[in-house]
Amino acid sequence: SRENYPEVVFLGTGSALPMKIRNVSGTLVNISPSQSVLLDCGEGTFGQLCRHYGDDVDEALSKISTVFISHLHADHHTGLLKLLYQRQRALTSLGKAFSPVSLVAPVQIMTWLRQYHDYCEEILSHFNLIPNRSLCDDAEEQKPRTNSLIQEMLKNNDLQKFRTCMVRHCKNAFACSITHQSGWKLAFSGDTMPCNAFVNIGKNSTLLIHEATLEDELEEEAVEKRHSTTSQAIGIGMKMNADFIMLNHFSQRYAKIPLFSEDFNDRVGISFDHMKIRFEDFKIIPKLIPALKSLFAEVLEEMEERKEKRELRNQRGGILEPDYDQNTAGPERGSKRDQEEAATCNINTKRLKTS
Repeated sequence: SRENYPEVVFLGTGSALPMKIRNVSGTLVNISPSQSVLLDCGEGTFGQLCRHYGDDVDEALSKISTVFISHLHADHHTGLLKLLYQRQRALTSLGKAFSPVSLVAPVQIMTWLRQYHDYCEEILSHFNLIPNRSLCDDAEEQKPRTNSLIQEMLKNNDLQKFRTCMVRHCKNAFACSITHQSGWKLAFSGDTMPCNAFVNIGKNSTLLIHEATLEDELEEEAVEKRHSTTSQAIGIGMKMNADFIMLNHFSQRYAKIPLFSEDFNDRVGISFDHMKIRFEDFKIIPKLIPALKSLFAEVLEEMEERKEKRELRNQRGGILEPDYDQNTAGPERGSKRDQEEAATCNINTKRLKTS
């Protein structure tokens, strides 16, 4: 029934590259029994949909009318082609009429999609592009075609507004907020450092989904990589006056559980792959925190120890040895530590280890 909507399904809550516990970015917003919007579509998003919906995956695919891509880092868009092809297959197998997806994305994505279309397989008929820039508050007057695509996208999802803004990450990175005709509002950060433009478009959201890539103690690294820490993400939610904040896009070094910051309160939750939430769950989600802390007590203790060693090392000017044994290939030592860095240094080795 309609009371059960909207429903948010977290398909991928990790960053950088897919791992055993968390896949990369992908969040499905089921607006009604027949309307869905997908926020980011990292590699493996279709596989996650299959795992989540099982035999009903075609039904789920057929309802996706809009896909938002926040920026062009691979962990946010490389699942798109597979998703578009599978959606077409699903519509055909269900005997439903095909219509292109509204693709709300940085216009630069067209370079990649055209290349793919020209050299690999036909794809351009699968979507209508709405440039992210065209939905910014300060956007210039759009071409009539773009305006009609925007109106069609809003109508297809019963949305009153779909706003975007540029954020502080890489070039052409955007966040968005969607406002439903019934009044609820959802804000999605994509990847960004704390950003006032996003606070502005997300004001008074019912739900904020914000990246929290790194723990508070790694603020310098967060600045370097242009990401947010846990407390920064919560701070943005407070500034925004969001009813509830779900944190996502965790560094793969926190694959099981992120470190909790002092700022956690009853308006904050942690997302996991395949977690499904409705607005009525907001009062329950914070109550899971103590259970999660005891379930992952060992992991959290280990992370706290690493944090203390890191602080000590910094105080002594970095003369301590790193807090893991680089010669140990066992699962409990270096290979499991700071997976994201290890992955970036040697993606292929990492893929072999985790496949």
